[in-house]
Amino acid sequence: MNSTDSGVSIARLNVLRATYLLPVVGLGMLIVPQLFNHAPSARGEIPSLLGAIGLLAWIGLKYPLQMLPLLMFEFAWKTIWLVVFGLPQWCAGEMSATFAEDFQNIAAGVILMPMVIPWCYVYRCYVRQPGARWR
Repeated sequence: MNSTDSGVSIARLNVLRATYLLPVVGLGMLIVPQLFNHAPSARGEIPSLLGAIGLLAWIGLKYPLQMLPLLMFEFAWKTIWLVVFGLPQWCAGEMSATFAEDFQNIAAGVILMPMVIPWCYVYRCYVRQPGARWR
């Protein structure tokens, strides 16, 4: 499906690619070393999850529209964290030592994702389009 078929411009596709590049580079620098250099007893859930997000974002560089669920997942979890954990902690004044950094990084995603996700495409493909058969 080319950009004419999808109704998404080449410029928007390139903005999506730039958005996918952020976790590829950021998680690549922070998480990949943890994946290959850790204690044998490390639990590893968080580095594994973040490594998977970075890997899928790498696929998004080539297939920006097909990997949109990854960006929607990023937007969803960051919004949930902000509303359910971040804002209540801030309002109560009970913030962890890493709260300011966590809040800044997560809020940036909550602001960025709605601006880069092509919502008309999401509506056409995930809301209006009939779902897969159940039988």
